[in-house]
Amino acid sequence: MLNFNFYNPTNILFGKDQLRKLDSVVPKDARVLITYGGGSVKRFGTLDRVKEELAKSAREIFEFGGIEPNPQFATLMKAVEVVREKKVDFLLAVGGGSVMDGTKFIAVASNTREFIGKEEKILAFGFKGVPTTREENLPLGTVVTLPATGSEMNNGAVISNGEDKLTVFTPFNFPVFSILDPELTYTLPATQVANGIVDTFIHTVEQYITYPVDARFQDRTAEGILQTLIEIGKKTLDNPTDYDARANLVWCATMALNGLIGAGVPQDWATHMIGHEITGLYGIDHAKTLAVIQPANWKVRREQKREKLVQYAQRVWNIRDGSEDQKIDAAIMRTEEFFHSLGIKTRLSDHNLEERDIEAIVSSLTKHGMTKLSERGDVTPEVVTEILKAAL
Repeated sequence: MLNFNFYNPTNILFGKDQLRKLDSVVPKDARVLITYGGGSVKRFGTLDRVKEELAKSAREIFEFGGIEPNPQFATLMKAVEVVREKKVDFLLAVGGGSVMDGTKFIAVASNTREFIGKEEKILAFGFKGVPTTREENLPLGTVVTLPATGSEMNNGAVISNGEDKLTVFTPFNFPVFSILDPELTYTLPATQVANGIVDTFIHTVEQYITYPVDARFQDRTAEGILQTLIEIGKKTLDNPTDYDARANLVWCATMALNGLIGAGVPQDWATHMIGHEITGLYGIDHAKTLAVIQPANWKVRREQKREKLVQYAQRVWNIRDGSEDQKIDAAIMRTEEFFHSLGIKTRLSDHNLEERDIEAIVSSLTKHGMTKLSERGDVTPEVVTEILKAAL
């Protein structure tokens, strides 16, 4: 097992009616900005319930809606202006990953003196982490309405600036708390639920299917997440008010990217980086790009991932017969079939992309310095080209 530091201070309030505890976890005298997306939290009454709980104490409450999927820098800067004008001192994200990610950017940008007037520079730090302080970084909480990204229990965010998708990290951006009530997700469109299942699945394999380092707990925890998603994925799509199925999805999404299964193991993330470029260029849903790229990635890099792919075949899919190559082939096929069962396609051509589009994707990755991806740093632009061709 590799050396690691693990830190996660987020307080999770999980289960039915946990929204009633909101008043107890937000400072009583806070000036709160509620952030949300396209309006579904209004239509289904979630926003009203949040405001009702916050109003139990002497708080001033402000709202900022319209944070889009793949939240845009320009939109978020309008929220930053509200924070500064209203002297907001607590942020509450009500929504899914895009709202939570956008709110994390707002938390960094609003008070950090080094970046006032130069907020776009925040997007240049990426995985190195934005230099900020606990005092300057606004505290935030989340009320989760879409299980997918795990943003409710980590310190990362993905922000868009035009076609560019960029990361924002700081150790002070962990939510203070996150409320996870599975019932708040019942009204989601089926395609968003399917996206969330796939996103969670790929988050897990990006940290699991790399190379062995004898991290037995991390491996078996990752395998448990994957097996759970396979068991409940179609079930929670077909029966969105099945509480137990949806609760398991919500918790898997959180646990897949809160740092636990990634501690002490090599991590890949090439599929995510390639997928981000496809989303930025063509507007295809993030999870749908992952479902296309991940099987192709495994096909091209099967030798580099051989041991873990065989382990995945045996432990997750219970594929016991045949040679190692046959097991790998069967596991990739079963993975694609699982995505298909959720209504998610696994070819670039399913999204009207052709071989002529490959150059633009590779060029965009190169422009962003993504030329040595994967757990081994061996996914060069040439290898990305192979992966994209395998995904056609």
